[in-house]
Amino acid sequence: MIVFSQLHAQNHKITELSNIFLYLVQNREMCDTETACDVFFEYSTKVKEHIELVDREICGRLISYPDQAVKNTANRFLSGSTEIKRIFNQYLKEWCSEPQRRLQIRDHQHFLSETQQMFGLVLDRIQRETEHLYPLIRKLEEHAAEAA
Repeated sequence: MIVFSQLHAQNHKITELSNIFLYLVQNREMCDTETACDVFFEYSTKVKEHIELVDREICGRLISYPDQAVKNTANRFLSGSTEIKRIFNQYLKEWCSEPQRRLQIRDHQHFLSETQQMFGLVLDRIQRETEHLYPLIRKLEEHAAEAA
C-alpha cells in the first residue's frame, strides 16, 4: 500500500523549501550565504527523492495494471519525470557546484528567472500528482480491497 502521508509530507517540505529559497534569493547578497545554499541543496535532494519515490512506488505499480488508461497515466508521469530530471540537471550544472555545495551566479536576473521557472515546474508536477495520480491509485487500491 502507498504511504500517502509520506508523499504529502514530501510535497509540503518541497513547497516550503521552494518558498523560502525564492524569498531569500530575491536579494543578490543572500545568494552567496551558507543558509541559502543549505536550503537550495536540501530542496534539490528532496525533489530527487520525491520523484524517485513516485516513479518507483506509484508509477511502477500503475504501469503493470491491466487497464490501458491507467498504464497511459503512468507513462505520462514517467515521461514527465524524465523531462523534469533532465531540465533539473541542466539547471544544477548551470547554477551550482554540487561538490562545493555553493551557487555560482553570474547574472542574478537570469538566475532568478530560471529558478522561478524550474521551481514552478516542480510545483506544477506536485499539483498534478495530488490532483490526478494520488486519487487514481487510491481508487484502484479501494477496488482491489473490495474485490478481496
